[in-house]
Amino acid sequence: MDLALSHLRVLDLSRVLAGPWASQLLADLGADVIKIEKPGSGDDTRTWGPPWWKGTGEDEEKVAAYFLCANRNKRSLTVDLTRPEGQEIIRRLVEEADVVIENFKVGTLARYGLDYANLSARNPRLVYCSITGFGQTGPYAPRAGYDFLIQGMGGLMSITGRPDHEPGGGPMKVGVALTDILTGLYAANAILAALAWRERSGRGQYIDMALLDVQVACLANQALNYLTTSQDPPRLGNAHPNIVPYQDFPTADGWMILAIGNDGQFARFCAEAGVPELAADPRYATNPARVAHRAELIPRLQELTRTRSTDAWIAALERAGVPCGPINPLSRVFADPQVRARGMALRLPHERLGEVPQVANPMRLSATPPAYRGAPPLLGEHTAEVLREVLGMDEAEISSLQAKGIV
Repeated sequence: MDLALSHLRVLDLSRVLAGPWASQLLADLGADVIKIEKPGSGDDTRTWGPPWWKGTGEDEEKVAAYFLCANRNKRSLTVDLTRPEGQEIIRRLVEEADVVIENFKVGTLARYGLDYANLSARNPRLVYCSITGFGQTGPYAPRAGYDFLIQGMGGLMSITGRPDHEPGGGPMKVGVALTDILTGLYAANAILAALAWRERSGRGQYIDMALLDVQVACLANQALNYLTTSQDPPRLGNAHPNIVPYQDFPTADGWMILAIGNDGQFARFCAEAGVPELAADPRYATNPARVAHRAELIPRLQELTRTRSTDAWIAALERAGVPCGPINPLSRVFADPQVRARGMALRLPHERLGEVPQVANPMRLSATPPAYRGAPPLLGEHTAEVLREVLGMDEAEISSLQAKGIV
């Protein structure tokens, strides 16, 4: 299949999640992504276990589940970037590449001559994307940045979690490294924009991505709530700051979510719950009124929702056209008929690891959909292949580099 990005080659010098998430997206769309890793250890997340995915039979090979989430469709090439011979390998690869992605601390790669200024001199069409915690400028630029830290500094934790006065109240991080993932998505978009501009100009460019910038940008309506009022938005647990009722509710046997987005839906909920008078009450008839009277309305609705089971409520409210749903653990997520129908869980064959579990790319393109060409690679699995294919090295030269520990 002629994939959308099959004409591109990407050198991925990044580790952990934000950079690898971006490069995996490009790889799913067809780019030849060469993952540059440190000999002997590789990407940090290879050892971020348990849990592990182990090889079949007598094969003792294993890899952390964390690494598997962001590294499919890539070729692993081990190179020691601290050695002059390793640095020259990267420079030669850059001459045959379209994109470089890296997430080293500011200034690190410049010491090795692998920064944008040096590499773009070798390849003026190069798109070079740096991902750091705080960007290349500003007082925090030298600092290391981590998702958890950025969720706190960037305001996300201040609006996530239950209010201080409630049981279990206090700031809370999101259950996945969401800032890393969002930065990866923004980075991939920026790379594609730079490549589109290159088609017209013939020139590459430098991309400066910062986790803190992304986190602030992704505060979305909450950021505008603050900028409009100069008031810090409170933590509301699972409630919505601008819509009521839009949160979790207890049922007779668990919990459900009501996501009522307009007055008509609220009226239909009240009718199904046997309290149509609530929808006619001026305190609750419109969303602004419901937001203003949230504190008295929500307890009344909680009394109602406790009278039926989760499944009973969902069946009734779906018939009535009221948005609702369960709060599923992952075991139910991957057993859900809609998730199964969309093929979101899959397995990729690997000659040493058997079948490796994966989560599908959610992008559905009619002509050039994502393709799953290879499982996440073993460390250095493609070193000799890449050096032969891309740089034209012979076996003697490759063996010499391996003997010296350069690759």
